[in-house]
Formats: sequence, structure tokens, C-alpha cells
Amino acid sequence: MKNIYEIDGVRPVIAETSYVHPNAVIIGDVIIGENCYIGPQCSIRGDYGRITIADGANIQDNCVLHSFPGKPCSVGSNAHISHGAILHGCTVKNNGFVGINAVVMDDAIVGEGAMVAAMAFVKAAFEIDDHCLAVGQPAKIVKEMSTTEVNWTSNGPKTYQRLAQRSMATLKPTTPLTTIEADRPELDLNKETSKPLHILKKSL
Repeated sequence: MKNIYEIDGVRPVIAETSYVHPNAVIIGDVIIGENCYIGPQCSIRGDYGRITIADGANIQDNCVLHSFPGKPCSVGSNAHISHGAILHGCTVKNNGFVGINAVVMDDAIVGEGAMVAAMAFVKAAFEIDDHCLAVGQPAKIVKEMSTTEVNWTSNGPKTYQRLAQRSMATLKPTTPLTTIEADRPELDLNKETSKPLHILKKSL
């Protein structure tokens, strides 16, 4: 964890069981709970308001978390913040899901177990009800999520909690090979535990 900075004497707090990629940048008043995953190229800037990431949450690569002065930004336990998402001064409640490249603006609330679709724009002060799906630019609530969708969003954080453990145990700098090995191993993963939602729906 080389890109960790204090500002005005305030240092980040990161639980020992959480994984922060060395290329993530964590600044100031940031509190990261247990069993979290913080991916490469994340920018989590607690240089204005406090940023809280609760136990079991994941903040994937290229995400940005920030806020206005004195305004908190919070991510609840087991929340899932997908690749390239931007959270600014908002609240994502427990088990909330923010899709790829979505933007959630100031004072917006993503309810417990709610989902923000990929590429959605959640405008300031908009509230997404618990277990509901919001889609579009600006985002609108389109439906209450099905049991299949709720179960799928609940599984995502579990896979990233395992990835945090795998990363702490085995991820390290290396030099690339110049040719493919004849006996090249595959990653030892249970592919049934994580699959795209559209494929899961077709299998039911």
C-alpha cells in the first residue's frame, strides 16, 4: 500500500483484513472496514468530507469516491461498486450495487439491496428505494428487483471478499513469460459462483 496519504494530520484507517491494490490512491479521512477489496487505479479522496467503506464492500478498478467540504460519502456493508463508477457525496446502503461506469451524485441514496444499472446517472438528492432497480440518464426507478436479481447482487461481494483474500495471499509483481507454457495452469475458481446476470436468467 504505497499510495496512502494523510492531509491536515488526518490519516486513512484501513482494517488489516482488507486488500488495497498498490496503485489505488487513498487520501485523508477515509475509513475502510474489514474484508474489503479496493481495486487498482481507485481514487478515494477524503480531503474534503469523510469517506466510509463498511465491512465486506468492494470498490473496483478506476472508481472515484469524493465529496464536497464537510459532506460524507458512505458505502454500506457488502456493497458492490463496479468498474469505473463515480460516487460523489452520496450514500450507498448495505448490499447496494452500483453498475459499471455509473455516476451517483451528492445527497443521493442508493437503498439497501438496490441496484444502479451500468452507465446510469443518479442525480443529486435522488433516492432509490430498497431492492429496486434504477436505470437511465437521469436514472429512474423501473421496478422492484426479482429474487434472482437480489440473490445475484448479494453474491458479487462474496466473490470480491474471496478476491481480497487471494490477492493478499498470492498477488505480487512479476516479469512476463515470453512464450505460453505447455502445461499452463488455469485459475482455480468455481465458475458457477459468479456469472453474468443475463446468463443466469437464461438458465432458470
